Formats: sequence, C-alpha cells, structure tokens
Amino acid sequence: MNLYCERLLALAGNLYKASKRCLDLLAASIAMIVFAPVMLVVAIVVRIFMGSPVIFRHPRPGLDEVTFPCLKFRTMTNKVDHSGQLLPDAQRLTRLGVFLRNSSLDELPQLWSVLIGDMSLVGPRPLEVRYLDRYSEVQRRRQTVKPGITGWAQVNGRNAIDWDLKLALDVWYVEHCGLILDLKILVMTVSRVLTGTGVSRAGQVSMDEFFGATIRKD
Repeated sequence: MNLYCERLLALAGNLYKASKRCLDLLAASIAMIVFAPVMLVVAIVVRIFMGSPVIFRHPRPGLDEVTFPCLKFRTMTNKVDHSGQLLPDAQRLTRLGVFLRNSSLDELPQLWSVLIGDMSLVGPRPLEVRYLDRYSEVQRRRQTVKPGITGWAQVNGRNAIDWDLKLALDVWYVEHCGLILDLKILVMTVSRVLTGTGVSRAGQVSMDEFFGATIRKD
C-alpha cells in the first residue's frame, strides 16, 4: 500500500512539473510577443539615460543551487565615491529606475530565462549567491524548485516584509506548490503590479542584506 501511494505521489509530482513547464512556455512566449514593443522602448530609454549595459546580468542560484545569469533592465547608475567604491543604492537609483521597479518592468527580460528553463513564472525569487551559506536547513529548501519571476512571498509583501517571513513563505510554497496555487499567484501578481504594493519598505530602495544562519539558527 505504501509503495502504491509513493508511486501515485511520484506520478502527481511529474504531472505537475510537466504542466508547470507547459504553462511557463506558453505564457512566457505570449508575454514576450505582447511586451516586445514595451521592452524595446524601455531598452532605448535606459540606453539614453543610463548608458550601457541596458540589461543587468547578475549570477543567482537556481534549482539545486546551480548558478544562472538573472536578467533585469538597469535601474541604477555605476557612480562611485572618491575611493572607487560604488555609492549606496539610494544614491545610484534613478527616477527612471524607480518607475521600472514600481511597475516591475525591470523584470521583463526574465521571460527569456523562463523560456530557456533557468526560471519559472512562479517560484521563490532568486537571491544573492552569497546568501546560500547563510540559510538554515529549512530555508535552503527554497533551492529545490526553480526560482520564479513572481512567487508566494512576492504576492504577500514582496520587499515590504522581513527576511524571516519572506523565506518562510518561500518554504511554504515549496511544500504546497501545485498548478492551482501557481495560477492563484499569477492572478494575485497582476493585482500587486497594478497597485504597486510591497515593492519596498518605506524609506528604502532595496532589502537589507540577509545574514540569516550566520547569526540565527532554526
């Protein structure tokens, strides 16, 4: 009986992965076509006001901690201080960058990452590589699925919530993921994007650095 249940669970898991990939390919392909004019305009405007590169590529850990280039339109300049160090994010973020972030237009290039299989439409957001060693064993479960353009944490606070809650929501998604939940998250994402809620905490342009398991254990 246990073996039969295990096989059913394995079959259900495989069906979910297949259906999720089909949804990713279909939706990302349509979105790439629909938003192609918007992406072209954004690329031109970024090139004019911030120069090259237009698309920012940053290594992020994906499924099973395999690193991939996460793509975004640039939102910050490369201004440095007198010692050659980059200025704080708040001083490098442009008004154009604020608009791109608030509208989530900066993340449109990630549709390509979905098409080639590095990312999914729905999943935990890909974070910094240096955070991997700071996760607790429970938090590390977020790396057992593909990272997403949107996710459970994004529709429940995004950058306006603290790290503990954000990572707990990521783990909850991993433990409860399914096609119905994915569709619910996509619908909720549209609402969050239109209202611009949860982009960041008041007075901040980005999340504080995560130190996690280096100072806190589960």
